[in-house]
Amino acid sequence: MSIIYVLIPIAVLLTAIGLYLFFWAVKTEQFDDLEKQGLSILFDDEKDTESEGTTESNTTSSQNHNNQSKDN
Repeated sequence: MSIIYVLIPIAVLLTAIGLYLFFWAVKTEQFDDLEKQGLSILFDDEKDTESEGTTESNTTSSQNHNNQSKDN
């Protein structure tokens, strides 16, 4: 029976912490756009696409240069 004197304050404390964290998350707009992060993995960023295109074109031009050197 004496364990109840320990468990009830612990339960009240954990509930208070949970409520505080919930209201903090709502206040700081953590729940505003839940789908954005899930969908962001499906689309490339503009910056990544441009840098990859530059790298690919540099690689292609260096490969073409190497092929021309071998032909001569």
